[in-house]
Amino acid sequence: MSNPFPHELSAGDVYFSPMLLVIVLAFFAAGITVLILNKIKLSRYIFASPYVFVAIMVLYMVLIDAFWIKF
Repeated sequence: MSNPFPHELSAGDVYFSPMLLVIVLAFFAAGITVLILNKIKLSRYIFASPYVFVAIMVLYMVLIDAFWIKF
């Protein structure tokens, strides 16, 4: 049975895993989310902000994988 989604992405002659792109996009999206939380001052209610950043990044990874880039 064939998978309809590509197994790797290519940039020129270099092939890389789609998971790498998902991780990079999730990192930037989590960074933007944290900046927004800092701007509206909701981050002062968060006890361990590095853990929240990782949790938001994992949430974005799951959402990007479920709805946009399948790896």
